[in-house]
Amino acid sequence: MEEKKIDINSIIGFVLIFGILVYMMYTNAPTEEEKAAQEQAKQEQVEAEKKATEKTNTAVTTAEDFSAATVTDSMQLVALNNKLGAFAYSSTLPSATNKETLVENDVLALKFSNKGGYLSEIRLKQFVDFDSIPIYLVRNGNTDFNINFGTTDSRILNTRDLYFEPTISKNGENTVVSMKLQVSPDKYLEYRYELKPDDYMVDFTIRSQGLSNVINSSQEVNLNWDLDTYRHDQSISYENRYTRLTYQHDGKKVDKLSQAGEDEETVKDAKWLSYRQHFFSSILVSKNPIKSVRITSEDLVENEDIDTVFTKRYTTKFPLTFEAGEVNQPLKFFFGPTDSKVLKKYDDNLDESIPFGWGIFGWINKAIFIPLFGFLSSFLPHGIAIIVMTILIKLLMSFVQYKQFLSQAKLKVLKPELDAIREKNKDNKMKAQQETMALQNKAGASPLSGCLPGLIQLPVFYALFMFFPTAFDLRQKSFLWADDLSSYDAVLYLPFKIPFYGDHVSLFPILAAIAIFFYMKMTTGQQMASQPTQEGMPDMGKMMKYMIYFSPLMMLFFFNNYASGLSLYYFISNTISIGIMLVIKNYILDEDKIHAQIQVNKKKPKKQNRFQKKMEEMMEQAEQQKQAQNKNKK
Repeated sequence: MEEKKIDINSIIGFVLIFGILVYMMYTNAPTEEEKAAQEQAKQEQVEAEKKATEKTNTAVTTAEDFSAATVTDSMQLVALNNKLGAFAYSSTLPSATNKETLVENDVLALKFSNKGGYLSEIRLKQFVDFDSIPIYLVRNGNTDFNINFGTTDSRILNTRDLYFEPTISKNGENTVVSMKLQVSPDKYLEYRYELKPDDYMVDFTIRSQGLSNVINSSQEVNLNWDLDTYRHDQSISYENRYTRLTYQHDGKKVDKLSQAGEDEETVKDAKWLSYRQHFFSSILVSKNPIKSVRITSEDLVENEDIDTVFTKRYTTKFPLTFEAGEVNQPLKFFFGPTDSKVLKKYDDNLDESIPFGWGIFGWINKAIFIPLFGFLSSFLPHGIAIIVMTILIKLLMSFVQYKQFLSQAKLKVLKPELDAIREKNKDNKMKAQQETMALQNKAGASPLSGCLPGLIQLPVFYALFMFFPTAFDLRQKSFLWADDLSSYDAVLYLPFKIPFYGDHVSLFPILAAIAIFFYMKMTTGQQMASQPTQEGMPDMGKMMKYMIYFSPLMMLFFFNNYASGLSLYYFISNTISIGIMLVIKNYILDEDKIHAQIQVNKKKPKKQNRFQKKMEEMMEQAEQQKQAQNKNKK
């Protein structure tokens, strides 16, 4: 094995190389200026590399995002196409948002929603509610206006879920709002609204263009219009009593759904449907009668203390009409006051939606009381106009009251003779009745002569009972302590609620109840004094006495939440009636003269009319039958 030795030459060589390297490093070391320049160059290089890296990273991120976005959009587009089919186009337009379009005239402020294309807000600019809040018929989603339709590729769609393209234009002075649900720029379903200046009526047309191969017209395409009606009056129960769905059908027949609970009806050939909310209405009018409409009404007020937002829920559903495969449904909407003067301006018989009463009662209101009150209130305060109209009506009907009082006075004079007849024939009631009728006929004092004048007054009283709650002119008109003659006149609010009465005290019903009490006390006393004495009369007298107290009490409870204008009328009417009775009794009728006249009449031959002859014959036959029965028994 060779022995290892240290090589001196190698060591010297390594030392020399190391020294040379140290020398070269020393001699080539940079100066201070060169060091600064190098440092700056190095820094610039670092920054340049950093920017390059960021640029690269950005480029990579953008590319990734672009790829992801493209995939997402593609997926969304596919999903839309799968869901909406041809109508997916409408959801890709800039208008596919929940924005609203505002349009106004002098009386209406309307908002149209892009989503659904319907009227999402309707404000009546000239009216406020009992709390000075503007009147809104539609707001905050209380309505649903929707067309449900099938497509030729077997989809079922609802317009409420789709986006419409809004366009506003002018047609002369009219403002036109076009809401289009588009399949393409030239194929669409359109809601066309036309608003005229200073007009509550909005022309509304539903039509389609180029959709005959998109919408399946072989299936029913149904329009649904639902509305929850807002409470606007001080008394929700009183307002709800006059809130009803009314409709005209089969020519000019006007009917209505039930006021309380739930009701539904299928109406044929409907001309218009009125969602009446007492003093305000939303009315759908069709140019051509709708062949079949399904309507419903639901009372939403279960507890007045809790349910204070809405009163009724109305729904309407009917199929749209097609022409050559395209939708074409010309309609109109009325949004405004339930005021006969306003509704009469239109040619659609819309004023019949106001409940003036049926038959002769409605005729009296429309032909007499509405024009009369309109004339009086044109130059008098509304409270004074009620008083003046009441005075005129009572003076006109005073002859009826005179006839009633005269008949009672005649019967009172004859009472001793009638009592004598009944006493003489107490064992033969039939004969007593015959002689009684004969005496009354000769004296001209039949009880019917007092009843018939009273019947004449009934149509007038009922017509006025229907007039005051529907008189729009009384709304928010004050008189004395009453702030609103169309609502109750509370003078005191109670810390508790009395069943059937309320939590307040109205003064006009109290005054009316007092007047009714004294009027009934006078008339009942006169009637009892004129009635002949007979068996059972004490009980009848008690019942009449009870009525003296019961009627005013009923008035007090029933009218505490009613329109103060109606209570004012009853107070004035009964006060005038008391005055007329006192004048007739003390200054016109003289019982001595009446007695003398009766004696003269009794001596004159009195012809019987057909009714009296028939009654006498019937009584004679009954008497003969009774006598025959008695003989057979013997």
